[in-house]
Amino acid sequence: MTILITGAQGCIGSWVVKNLVERGARPVVYDLTREPRRMRLIMSPEQIAQVTFLEDDVRDLEGLCRAIEEHDITHILHLAALQVPACRENPVRGALINVIGTLNVFEAAKRTGCIQRIVYASSCAVYGRPEEYPSPAPHEALLTPHTHYGVFKVCNEGNARVYWEEDGLSSIGLRPWTVYGPGRDQGLTSAPTKAVKAAVVGREYRIPYGGYNDLQFVDDVAKSFLRCLEVPFEGAAVYNLRGQVVSMAEVIATIEEVVPEAKGLLSHGQGQIPMAYDLDDTPLQREVGDLPRTPLREGIRQTVEVFRRLQAEGRLETTELEA
Repeated sequence: MTILITGAQGCIGSWVVKNLVERGARPVVYDLTREPRRMRLIMSPEQIAQVTFLEDDVRDLEGLCRAIEEHDITHILHLAALQVPACRENPVRGALINVIGTLNVFEAAKRTGCIQRIVYASSCAVYGRPEEYPSPAPHEALLTPHTHYGVFKVCNEGNARVYWEEDGLSSIGLRPWTVYGPGRDQGLTSAPTKAVKAAVVGREYRIPYGGYNDLQFVDDVAKSFLRCLEVPFEGAAVYNLRGQVVSMAEVIATIEEVVPEAKGLLSHGQGQIPMAYDLDDTPLQREVGDLPRTPLREGIRQTVEVFRRLQAEGRLETTELEA
């Protein structure tokens, strides 16, 4: 198996690469930059040297075809996307990257004829507001997204199904919720990770929303994507990915347990993010088996450990706390 990872310089992608290198694999990264900024937070220079970096854009269909053929790619993990705020600010650019870019990944797989499986990131944003669903929301619930980002993800899920029906391309989409941990520094739901970093450096920080999130430790998410690349499967499926559903008050309390000196520095807003947070992941567990689910306190402890190490080395970036 030779894996091409689009968007691998992001948070989840960096942890996927870390997992692959630790297994002895040599992943191929396809992204806008060769700069492994987030990988450096969690990987050694020797580990990063095992990665092949290709600088290109998912909007470049020919570039994707060339990468697949020149590197004998058999599997694709597609993570490249703009997140909710960027899609809200510029929906056209969001569609070009999130929808056309995803179409290009599937089309390149079709044209080259050598891809055995595509696994891609969908999102919980395909769902509507929590009050629109029972708890937990069933896997087959109606998708009523309230953001451009969520609509784009619904479009991708539909296109993946058509590529299976018309071209026999197998794919699995996963719908993460709030991914947290080292490297998560962009997007609306990066706020819990930023709160952990603020606690480590002794700064005040306000999570801009309240209510409930489904928090998922980034290494668990990376391992879940890899499992979906590896399991025997044919078809086009999309699954909810579940972690631990908690309130923002619980998140802050847990951070304060792990970093007691941060007590009183952190706060949160009141508004609930308008996406269902209590989602059924039974079909995913049935298809691929038990997946890792790190308890919140342990995930925060591991995140604090990385941030403290980086701080001691003078490498802890905090500019996102000022945004």
